[in-house]
Amino acid sequence: MKRRVNCWVASLLALSCLCFASSSAFAAGPAAAAAAPRADVLRATLANGLRVILVRNTLAPVVSTSVNYLVGSDEAPAGFPGMAHAQEHMMFRGSPGLTADQLADIGALMGGDFNADTREGITQYLFTVPSDDLDVALHIEALRMRGVDDSTQGWDQERGAIEQEVARDMSDPGYVLYTKLRAYAYAGTPYSHDALGTRPSFDKTTAQMLQQFHARWYAPNNAVMVIVGNLELQPTLAQIRTLFGDIPRKTLPARPAVNLHPITATSFSVPTDQPNGVLMIAVRTPGARSRDFPALEVLSDVLSSRRFDLYGLVAQGKVLDAGFSLDPLPRSGLAYATAEFTAGSDNAALMKDVRDILAKVAQGGVPPELVQAAKIQEEREAGFERNSIEGLASIWSDAVTLYGLRSPDEDLQRIERVTTADVDRVAREYLVLDRAVSATLLPQGSGRPVVASGGFGGQESIALGQGQPTALPDWAQRAVARLSVPPLTTHPVVSTLPNGLTLIVQPEDVSNTVSVVGLVRSRADTETPPGQEGVDDLLDALLPFGTERLDRLAYQRALDAIGADEQAGTDFGVEALAPYFDKAVQLLADNELHPALPEAAMRLLQPQLTAAIAGRNRSPGYLAGRSLTAALFPATDPSLRQATPQSVHSLTMQDVRDYYQTVFRPDLTAIVVIGNVDPDTARNVIGKYFGAWTASGPKPDTDLPVAPPNKPREVSVPDASRVQDSVQLAQDLSLTRSSPDYYALNLGNAVLGGGFYSTRLSIQMRKNTGLVYTVGSQLQAGRTRAVYMIDYACDPQNVERAAGIATRLLTDMQLAPPRADELARVKALLLRQIPLGEGSEDAIAEGFLRRWELGLPLDEPTIAAKEYIALTGADVQAAFRKWIRPNDLVRVVRGPAP
Repeated sequence: MKRRVNCWVASLLALSCLCFASSSAFAAGPAAAAAAPRADVLRATLANGLRVILVRNTLAPVVSTSVNYLVGSDEAPAGFPGMAHAQEHMMFRGSPGLTADQLADIGALMGGDFNADTREGITQYLFTVPSDDLDVALHIEALRMRGVDDSTQGWDQERGAIEQEVARDMSDPGYVLYTKLRAYAYAGTPYSHDALGTRPSFDKTTAQMLQQFHARWYAPNNAVMVIVGNLELQPTLAQIRTLFGDIPRKTLPARPAVNLHPITATSFSVPTDQPNGVLMIAVRTPGARSRDFPALEVLSDVLSSRRFDLYGLVAQGKVLDAGFSLDPLPRSGLAYATAEFTAGSDNAALMKDVRDILAKVAQGGVPPELVQAAKIQEEREAGFERNSIEGLASIWSDAVTLYGLRSPDEDLQRIERVTTADVDRVAREYLVLDRAVSATLLPQGSGRPVVASGGFGGQESIALGQGQPTALPDWAQRAVARLSVPPLTTHPVVSTLPNGLTLIVQPEDVSNTVSVVGLVRSRADTETPPGQEGVDDLLDALLPFGTERLDRLAYQRALDAIGADEQAGTDFGVEALAPYFDKAVQLLADNELHPALPEAAMRLLQPQLTAAIAGRNRSPGYLAGRSLTAALFPATDPSLRQATPQSVHSLTMQDVRDYYQTVFRPDLTAIVVIGNVDPDTARNVIGKYFGAWTASGPKPDTDLPVAPPNKPREVSVPDASRVQDSVQLAQDLSLTRSSPDYYALNLGNAVLGGGFYSTRLSIQMRKNTGLVYTVGSQLQAGRTRAVYMIDYACDPQNVERAAGIATRLLTDMQLAPPRADELARVKALLLRQIPLGEGSEDAIAEGFLRRWELGLPLDEPTIAAKEYIALTGADVQAAFRKWIRPNDLVRVVRGPAP
C-alpha cells in the first residue's frame, strides 16, 4: 500500500540524503503466506550471503538497481546520529579503482538518474539506466561494496555539503515538528532521531570513523540487491556472480535494541512559514513487521476515505484538507490524523473535532463498506505498481528489507484476509488518545520583500581552476562511445474527435490497468475576467463536490465500487483496473463535463478560500516567487495578476460557471489513454463519453506575451523559519521552445548544471568548496518566452560568494566552447534520458501531453537526439553569447532577515 499523506507530511517521512525514501509500506510477519513462483522473478543467494532479486519488466529498455545495505541510523554510534548518512555521502567520493570524478562522469553518462537514501535500518544506492548500461552500474556497485576511500580530504570537502543539507531540513518547519514528535515518542531508543545528523556531530566525525563504519557494516551478507526492468534473468545473475561473488562476507556486529517506554499525552506547536497551518494527532503503533500491520493499513485507508468523517471536515468548510497516515518503522511506527487549516482558524476547536472523530472510531469501529472499498483500492494500487520500473524496484526493496516479505504480492494477500473486526480491534487498541501527541504548525507571515537598486555587484574575482578530462575505466569507456539516436519504444495512435478533442492512445501490457490522463490548455492569468482573480481556485475547490447526477458521497461511492482514483479539473484523469475502463471513463466524464458546482458548497468554501488567499499572499514562499516574477517581467504582465481576499470574496456562482464555460472546451483538450487497452476500444469509449462535449465562441488566449529583457535586481524576502538562504538567479529570454537555438542552449545548460557532481556548478559550489548541498540550473522554455535560472541554498554569509561563482561560470560558457569530453558526457546524458523518460506509464503520458501543449511532435525526443548529436562546442558557445546576459541576473534571496 502507498501511504496516503498530505504534501507537508510527505516531506517529513523517512529522511534521505539525495532523495526521499519510497512512500510504500507493506504488511509483514512470520505468518506471511508464501507467494507462488513467478516466471518474471528470479531469486538467488550467493555463497558470500548477498541476496539477489531480479524482476523482469518490459515497459521500456530501462533497468533500475537498488543495493540495500541493512544498516542505517539505528546502528550509528552514540553521539553521532548521522554516521550512516555521512557514509552514504562518502560513497560518492570514490572507492579503490574508481575515483570521485570517474563516478560523477559515469553517472552522467548513464543518464544522471542515480541516488541514495539513508533510513533507520537501511541505506540504499539507486541507479536507473538504459538496459545496455546495466553492466556499468553493476561494476560501480561491486567496487563500492569492496571498499570506499573515505579520505580525510574528501570528508573535509563533503562535510560542508552535508551540513548544508542539515541547514536545509532545519529550515523546514514540518521537519522540525517531526523531529520533536520522534524525540518524544521514542525517547531512549535509536528511533528518537532520524538519519539526518547534526552539525556538531559532523564537526566531530573523522574520516577514520567513517572507514570503520564501512568496514563493519558494508558486506555482501548484509545487503540485498534488487534489479527491475527489461533484462534477461539468468545472464544478469551470472554477471552478478562474476562481479560480486568473490567479495568476502563479514562477521556483523550486534544490532541495538529498541526498548520502547510508555508515553503519556502531550502537545506542542511549531511556527511555520507556510500560508496554512496543520494540526496532527499522532499515536504510536506496532511496526511494519507486526501481525497487526495489515489491519492498520486498512484502518489508514478507511480514515483517509473521502466518504469518512475526517474528509467530511473539508466538505463542511472547516479545513482545507484532512487525512490519516502511517509512518511505519521496522519495530514500531506512528499513525496520525492531520488537518490543514487557514490562518486565523480556531485550531483548538478543530483539534477537538479531529479528536472526537478518532474517539468515535476507537469506541464504535469503522463502516464495513469502507473496509471493502479500501481493499478494492489496494487491489488497484497493487496493479499500478508494475507501471513504473524505478517505482517497482523501490517497492520490492522495501517489501523485502524493511517489511520482511518475500515479495510485494504478500501485502495484498494479507490485506485481503483483513476483516472489519480486525480493523475495529486495532482501532480500539492503538487509537488511545490519552497517549497521543498533539502538534500544530502555526502559520506566520513574512516581512515585506526588500528590493535593492541595480544588480548584486556583478562578478567576483574568483579563481575557479581549470577542469580536466577524466580518464574512465575500460568497462565505462564503452558507454561514452554509444552516441546514437535511441529508438523510441512508444508508438502512440493519435486521432481527433469531431469536437476537436485530441486522443492519444498508447497500449501497454505490463499490468492489467488503464490510466486516462487529460489536459485542458489553459492559463488563468489570461483567461480570468478583470476583478475575478481567484475564480480558478474556487472552481477547483468545488469540483470534488459531485456531478449533476451524483452528489459528493454518491460519486465517491461509485468510484470506490470499481477501485478507481479520479481527479477533475484542467489537469484531469482516472486510474482503474482494465475491466472497469468503460465505467471509469464514464465517471470521469460526468465530473469533468457535468460538475455539480453546488451553491451550498460555495457558501462554505468561499470564506475559507478567502482566508487561504490572505495567508498565501503574506507567506514567504509566495512572496519570493512573486518577487522573482515582478523582477523579470513588466508590471502589466499577466503573470503578475494576483488573487486577493477581496477578489475571491466578491465572486458569484455565475462567475464560476462562466469561467468554466470559457476554459473547459474540447478543442483545447488532449486525452492520453495508456495501459492494457487497444486503440479502437479506447477511441470508442472516449468518444462515447466525451464526444458530445461542445465549445462555443472563439478560443480564449492562453499564451503569455513576449516580454522585454529584464534589468538586474536584488530582492530579499525575510523568512524567520529558515536558518539557510534559498537563492534564485534568473533572467528572461525571448527564446521559445520551438526555437532552433533551444537545443544548443539546453546542451550547454547540461554542462553547467545537468549531471550532479560532474557539472561545473556542482564541482565548484559543492564538491570543491562545500558551499551548498544542491545546486541546479534549468532552461524553462514555453510557447512564447523562456526563463533561465540557477538555484541553490547556503548559509547567509556565503550567498554572495556562491552567486559570484555562478555568474563567472555563465560568463565562461560565453568565452570558450565546452571541452570535448564535457560535450561527449552531456550528449550521452541527454540521449540516455530519452529511454529513461519512458520508464513509467505516468512519465510516458505526461511527456505526450507536454509536447502536445507546446505544439511539438510526439516523437520530438528523436528530433532532439539528432540535434544534440550534431551540435558542436562552438554552437553551444554561440547560443550562450546570444541569449545569456550574466550582468542582468535577478537575484531573489529567501531566508533569515538580512
